[in-house]
Amino acid sequence: MKLRVQLQCKNLHEYLRELSPDILDRLYNHPATCLAVYRELPSLAKNYVMRMLFLDHPLPQAAVALWVKKDNQKDHDQCVSVLTGLRLWHNQQLQGGLQGIVLNPVFKDNLRIALLGGGKAWADVGSSLGPDRHARDVESLDRYAMERWEVILHFMVGSPSAAVSQDLAQLLIQAGLMKSEAGEAPCITSAGFQFLLLDTASQLWYITLQYLNTVQDYSVEGMSESLQTFLQHLREFGLVFQRKRKSRRYYPTRLAITLAAGVTANPSSSSSSSSSTALTGTPGTGESGFIVVETNYRVYAYTNSELQIALVALFSEMLYRFPNVVVAQVTRESVQQAIANGITAQQIIHFLRTRAHPVMLKQVSSSFTFILPARRKLQCFPQQSQTRSDYGNLKEIGFSLQKTSEPVFSADDGLIPIPGVLYNQFLSQADFEVLRDRAQGLGVLVWQNAPHRVMVVTPHGHSEVKRFWKRQKSHT
Repeated sequence: MKLRVQLQCKNLHEYLRELSPDILDRLYNHPATCLAVYRELPSLAKNYVMRMLFLDHPLPQAAVALWVKKDNQKDHDQCVSVLTGLRLWHNQQLQGGLQGIVLNPVFKDNLRIALLGGGKAWADVGSSLGPDRHARDVESLDRYAMERWEVILHFMVGSPSAAVSQDLAQLLIQAGLMKSEAGEAPCITSAGFQFLLLDTASQLWYITLQYLNTVQDYSVEGMSESLQTFLQHLREFGLVFQRKRKSRRYYPTRLAITLAAGVTANPSSSSSSSSSTALTGTPGTGESGFIVVETNYRVYAYTNSELQIALVALFSEMLYRFPNVVVAQVTRESVQQAIANGITAQQIIHFLRTRAHPVMLKQVSSSFTFILPARRKLQCFPQQSQTRSDYGNLKEIGFSLQKTSEPVFSADDGLIPIPGVLYNQFLSQADFEVLRDRAQGLGVLVWQNAPHRVMVVTPHGHSEVKRFWKRQKSHT
């Protein structure tokens, strides 16, 4: 049976929790690492760390539990789980047998250095090299970072003009994003399709963590040969800028700063600069959003980026292309093809929402739901738990089908077709709720979508629901 590959995209904390205690303690010996871990903590966990940062004695667990109200006990338990999993908190027995909590001493000392200063310099600032005759400003570094990152994405979608090093191509293969047959060029995999629809920050974390899982035994003391190789890989990712491979200095780009500073994309908020928006939101465009979706399933993408056009084409059919906009149509066939390639319904929704044009965001409420085309009234139910979440997402975006004799999904997809009758075009919400409640009472309701006034009932229950509706209308 063919199983769908789901892309497991971990964040920094999920990766660190898998490391051994010895490796974690070694990482916490560096102030920069401690600061990066602290920035990624939940707000409440940050508060706990700050409360204990300058305490030399452990606190009773009962006292720490009083820091939050009983109504927020769930948030407290979550913070305790995060801090314990990262080994930031240690349990220590107090006098009298009480259980106490103390902040990891290594993490505490180095976080103090990161916040207050002192200790050894994190890196050579290049003062001994003198002024750089080829110095770069922030804007040029942003352009360089995005150009390098887009080369990788273009390579994944098969653009003939994109070329990467053999090491990077091998990393993409080992990460499961691409595959290579004997004597053939690498091609994208199901996980690779899902990777393309992630935001830039998530893509960066995924690639970086995959790199850390494949690269071993490079020194962190000085610029050894293995560390210089690591630096060249960061250069190819666009995380650092180095004018030449033999240059004695390099610049971190905003992509690297994004990883270390806990910056997350928020497409619905305005940004102070177009460059930073492009880095944290939508690669290949100078805006936070460029897509407009109409209720007739037509998509307008206001972009000249070949990469973004290729991403839109992953789940839609291209109709027209103009100098600054492309027009596409989301169809049942294009969505099924995307699902066959491993892209989930939720990822399509996420892609459209996070790249929605600012004008569209102003006109659409937060509860807006994208609707995929409904050509057949056949409802598909999961046969395996692996596809249950996808089915819920398909329901969310209103994916409905009409009755047909040919199967829409094969058994290998874990879905079986169940025939049904679609009810829609209700004149009022009250009419919809009356009929829905009746069908639910009869036990013949298959599915409903209250915001769109759409419901599906079983074929054998259709006649009873229809008779009820006629009687109901005759009394009104």
